[in-house]
Order: sequence, then C-alpha cells, then structure tokens
Amino acid sequence: MTASLPASDIPAFDLAAVDALIRSVAETEILPRFQRLSGEDIREKGPGDLVTVADEASERALTARLTALLPGSTVVGEEAVAADDAVLDRLLGAAPVWIVDPIDGTANFVAGKPRFGVIVALAAHGRTVAGWIHDPVGRRTVRGRLGRGAWLVGADPTEDGMRCVALPPVAVAQMRGIANVRFFDSDMRRQLTQRRERVAEAYTQRCSAHDYLDLLTGQAHFSLNKMIKPWDHAAGAFLHVEAGGYAAKLDDSPYNPTDRDGGLMMAPDAESWRALHATLFDA
Repeated sequence: MTASLPASDIPAFDLAAVDALIRSVAETEILPRFQRLSGEDIREKGPGDLVTVADEASERALTARLTALLPGSTVVGEEAVAADDAVLDRLLGAAPVWIVDPIDGTANFVAGKPRFGVIVALAAHGRTVAGWIHDPVGRRTVRGRLGRGAWLVGADPTEDGMRCVALPPVAVAQMRGIANVRFFDSDMRRQLTQRRERVAEAYTQRCSAHDYLDLLTGQAHFSLNKMIKPWDHAAGAFLHVEAGGYAAKLDDSPYNPTDRDGGLMMAPDAESWRALHATLFDA
C-alpha cells in the first residue's frame, strides 16, 4: 500500500494548509449545525443511509477549496458518488484526486453525538499519498504524507504534533478493536459475532473517522470492515500503515483506494494480522 512512487508522480501540497482548510470548513459548515438540525435538514439516500444539509455544504466547500489549492486535481466525494457512481472512475485517471467524506458518522451527527469526523485523502496514480482525519468536536487531526509518518495535531494546525505509533503486537486474546460485521453475509456475521469472545474487546462506533483515531492514538489494536468505500478508508488505512501498522484486504492482498470490495482489516503487524484472521475466519 505504501509502495514507493516516483517523486514526479506525487503532487506538491502543504500538509498543514490542508488541515487548516478542513478545520475551517468544519467550523463554518458543520459545527454551527451540530445539534441544531431540523427535520427538513435530513433525508435518506437509501434505507437507513442519512445525509444532511451539513454533509452537502461541507462537500461543496471542500471540493471548491481543495481543487483551488491543487490546480488540476479532482474530487471523489461521498455525496457526489451517491448522485453519480461514475465519479468513482476519477480514481483511475492520471489527475490527483482528493477523496472526501464530508461528515463521516452522519447517523451520530444527526443523533447529536460527537463521534463524527471529516476524512480527506489525496491519491495519485491509484495510490494514497496523504491523509487527514479531523475530529471537529475534539479539535484534533491525524495527518500524514507518504513515507513521513502519521502525526496527531491539536487545536493549532500549524504545530508539528505528536507522532502516532500503532500499538505493539499482543496475543489475539489480548487484542481490543473495532469489528464492523454488519455487511457480511448472515452466516459470516453470525460466526464473527460468536468469535468476538476470542478477543479482549470488540466494539463498533458507526464512524470510520473515530475508528481510525482509536487505532492511531493507542486505543485499539485492530479494526475489521466488510465495506471499503474509499472515503471511509483511504486516509485511515494509509495513516495506520504510516504509523507502523499493517493493513490488508481479507485475502491478505494490499489495499488501494481503487478497490471496491474485498473487506479490510488492520492489526499491529503482519503476524498478528494473520493470527487474528485465523481466529475470526478459519473453520
């Protein structure tokens, strides 16, 4: 996933400037609407799949400002793809692509719960080269660029921040992490639910942003997902690897933002990933 790219293939960008831009959009388009939504501000894109005026305003603002920051770039945003699935094909093109989740954890946002975030990744030639996960309520961001590590930054985006390091490997029975089993088929969902008892703790948050923040700040050893939409996982999987962790699809092949299926699991290293996989999936 972090295989080297020629320097000429990596677009020039300012990591802190993108962080500041994301925070600005969150402060103007998201936080003023938090816990203040009316019924008219919320609709369903599909059964149980909510979108709000804040999601749409945030994506519009991020799209305009990110493409202005990097001329020639394009955007794959969750709401744009909801309107036109062909937008995903931009990830296959030559232009740099910003991958945007304008509010990750919309159901939590609608419910007035603070576990939501903004996720942005930058991809080039089908590879993630940078990522940002912003917690608007906590005023913190984890950000990183290819080969330079992942860094937790507090309220001031101009600070260097604290380097993120994935938790060290432990036995499977001692692992604590996130298990999002909802989209597995019924038989596998039943098996995974039963086998949660084989790890120390398995929980869900309904928010990829906070799942990855837990992985990157020493709160979780692993995460498991069936759905791998790029706006949910391109930044987080990239940052987890930059923090020294291991990320792979469920067949143990590398994950890239162009992937549309195959599941995804994180662990401290390859050996513990395979031990966890055997525990959860083997007959």
